Amino acid sequence: MKKILTGLISSLTLLSLNVVGLSQVQAQTEGFTFQKVPVTLFGNGCPKGTAEGILVGDTLSVTFSEFEAKAEPPKVVSASCNLRIGLNVPSGINVQPINVKYLGFADVPKGGSANLNVRILFQGQIVPTTNNPNATFPAGFSDVWNKDVGITLGTINACKKPVSSIFGINTNLTARAKDVSTKPEGLETQIQIDTIDTTIGPVLYQIKFAFTPC
Repeated sequence: MKKILTGLISSLTLLSLNVVGLSQVQAQTEGFTFQKVPVTLFGNGCPKGTAEGILVGDTLSVTFSEFEAKAEPPKVVSASCNLRIGLNVPSGINVQPINVKYLGFADVPKGGSANLNVRILFQGQIVPTTNNPNATFPAGFSDVWNKDVGITLGTINACKKPVSSIFGINTNLTARAKDVSTKPEGLETQIQIDTIDTTIGPVLYQIKFAFTPC
């Protein structure tokens, strides 16, 4: 499996977060120019169709349809969706991903539970975070939730030459209904990542960057 994933990642086309043509003044005041970049998805819970990254200012919004796991009793259902984004940083600038935002909803009847597990990666390695990117939802929980996760990652230094790298988010949702009653009918455990309220469209993740000219 490790070889397969390594081959998959190495075969990705690196997609450009391109700031060529920005002056230092523009870089300091405006951030990246508006553009769209494709996002590669893989996992059993990934939606059909093509994900897309929309970069405005210092924020990359990743758009695709809803991602969820639902389990009727007595099932346990896990859904995973992993995204990879190529970061091509041109020379003359430093870039640092500093924050990832995502939110959702969980509905857990008596006898059930649900879990959110998120791993943020850079160059294939797990990135430390300043707060917990994961969550466990016990029986009786029925509400929205949100995560605003700080990233502890060194600066991508492209002062002297361009740097190509890969940023990733691995997400696994697990819905458990093993001990949920079958009466009344229709009870199920569900957990989902919802869209963030933006004018861009169905945004499921937002990644914020800090950047400075060299």
